[in-house]
Amino acid sequence: MKSKKILYGFALLSFSAALTFTACKKKETDKEEPAVETPDGQSGTDNREVTSENDQSMSEANDALSSAPRIAGKGQSAQSITGICGYDIDSVKIKHDTIILKYNGITCNNRTRTGMIILSWAPGTKWSTAGAIIKIDYVNYKITRASDQRSIMFNGTQNLTNVSGGTWLNLVLVTNYSLVNSITGTNLNVKFEDGKTAVYNINRKITYTYPGTFPNGILTIKAEGIGSNGSLTNLENYGTARNGDVFTSQVTTPIVWNVTCGGAVLQGAVSLTDVTKNYNLKFIYGVDANGNIQTVGANSCPYGWKLEWTANAATQSKVFGYN
Repeated sequence: MKSKKILYGFALLSFSAALTFTACKKKETDKEEPAVETPDGQSGTDNREVTSENDQSMSEANDALSSAPRIAGKGQSAQSITGICGYDIDSVKIKHDTIILKYNGITCNNRTRTGMIILSWAPGTKWSTAGAIIKIDYVNYKITRASDQRSIMFNGTQNLTNVSGGTWLNLVLVTNYSLVNSITGTNLNVKFEDGKTAVYNINRKITYTYPGTFPNGILTIKAEGIGSNGSLTNLENYGTARNGDVFTSQVTTPIVWNVTCGGAVLQGAVSLTDVTKNYNLKFIYGVDANGNIQTVGANSCPYGWKLEWTANAATQSKVFGYN
């Protein structure tokens, strides 16, 4: 019972960290308009929103897998878990190698969610085993922001792979342990509140580290792009935006964040290119008020992030504070 309480407490930390990009976006602008009026400013906003929500759903899937003894590899019987704000975990079908996350329409932290996410795996799979693969099916999984009713809805399939082996519990109990997961999938359909749709191919590697002793350690998360398309590598995402333009999103510097700065990104850089219009946006995270890369210590946080773009043969930039 004690270990379950520890695991649940750690899961709450992971959830708050998974909301990093959502938190940063809310500080950028209340209405989530494009950061700048550029040909693909909306594509950049959409990409951050979709990536953030995808990270959140993968974190919740990981928690469900880590908490269900049979798939987690603990050799115990599973139970149906309820009472988590916004969704219920139905693990009754775990004997058939399935867990269903059912989103109940309750508003939590300005987000109202409906639909389902179905987790399934090959018979005999143990999530704690390195290389274990979980199939993730989104079924009308819709996230609506309560403050302005903007929404996105996912339909499609991804694979969640346990690259390193282990579960959340290893991060708490094993010193300097790193849990590594990958998220891969093609043709994820995303519908926005205006009825327009986009198609995303998300390929990310997420590394969780938790040095220190629970609950006094600091959870740190690193995200990298592992996809490729043509000659491009390190892609976290590529596809077709809601305006019909083809785009690529490349992680040029791994994105790192933790819970000590309220979810603010400490470092990282993403290059988003509108292939159709031959236009590029660069998101540079962890800068000072002048837009310079800021080195932060254990008890300090960066000022914000910088957006760079080129228009009329001139490079322009704008700095956004996290607070």
